[in-house]
Amino acid sequence: MNLKKYLRSILPVAAIILIIAPAGCSSYEQFRYITEEFEIPNKVFRHDYNQTWLAVLQVMKKYNLELTNQEAGVIKTRWEDNTLEINFADSFGSSDSVKAARFKLIVNVVKGFRTNKEVTKVTVYRRQMIEQDFLQGWKVIPTDGILEKTIIYRIERNLKIAARLKKIEEQKAKELEANF
Repeated sequence: MNLKKYLRSILPVAAIILIIAPAGCSSYEQFRYITEEFEIPNKVFRHDYNQTWLAVLQVMKKYNLELTNQEAGVIKTRWEDNTLEINFADSFGSSDSVKAARFKLIVNVVKGFRTNKEVTKVTVYRRQMIEQDFLQGWKVIPTDGILEKTIIYRIERNLKIAARLKKIEEQKAKELEANF
């Protein structure tokens, strides 16, 4: 009787292993798009939340913003047309030109702590869509990640500049206090 119970309990697990094992041995190329989709550009900054939020807003002000919520740490843009950029980049490749292209940016700013010091993590996600022709409609395509990494770089530069200006102001204040 114990053998029957054991076989009944092990049978579902064995069935799952038999189903998953062939998929595990298959080519990585089939699942590459999934890993690329989940590799969203992000960076952790050693600045407090308010400083980082202001730097993000300063970088994102050139886009048409749909939502800015500091409490939730979310910034969303409206759909931006980038048909010309997509067609220009694809003109050197073998693909056909697209009828229309658009993208939307979503930036998340999250507060955290690292060894009792406040840090913030900024994540930039770009949703790129293209329309080849009228019948196919809009199709989501993977992004190259250049714009997202550029935005993170600009945020980092703004934070460094703000920190440097703050240090200069403190130094001037000490000098004025010493001369007074």
